[in-house]
Amino acid sequence: MSAVPAPPPAAQDSAAPRKWRVATVSLAGCFGCHMSLLDIDERLFDLIERVEFDRSPLTDLKELAPCDLGLVEGGLCNAENVEVLRRFRAHCRILVAVGACAITGGLPALRNHLDVGTLLRATYGERVPDDPELPLPLARVLPVHEVVRIDHALPGCPPPADAFWQLLQDLMAGRAPDLRGGLIRYD
Repeated sequence: MSAVPAPPPAAQDSAAPRKWRVATVSLAGCFGCHMSLLDIDERLFDLIERVEFDRSPLTDLKELAPCDLGLVEGGLCNAENVEVLRRFRAHCRILVAVGACAITGGLPALRNHLDVGTLLRATYGERVPDDPELPLPLARVLPVHEVVRIDHALPGCPPPADAFWQLLQDLMAGRAPDLRGGLIRYD
């Protein structure tokens, strides 16, 4: 993982720093990482003072402007996921792979040892959909880093809310986030 890029410059007209533009995307996953982000609870009020959410299921914005931070949940199981991820990377100064699916392929990657054609026939019988509007499945589910460069990886399934909070605090302060340990506990 690379060092943390410099934080966005301060606003020109005021002493307050410019808000970070943050975008999120969910690919082949369960949406649990987005739910964990929302689990920062009342700290969302503090966060909203410092960030502006761009394209995200949280905002329902469909287009993506240049962003300071992109959070990617889910692996890549079809051609559309790959296309979305490449566009997303092109717009994000810092990109974080969030959760097991983005980092390793996660549960969707359990199909990687099976033939996709066999799986489709087992699911649909002999009438496998072949509509050109449907995205083409990849031969195997890929983690994000196999398609684009990532700057950081936030592990977990899903990562705990406190890990999200610390990641955001570290990045916005210009610090390299400490993403080691603390994600698995036995109480």
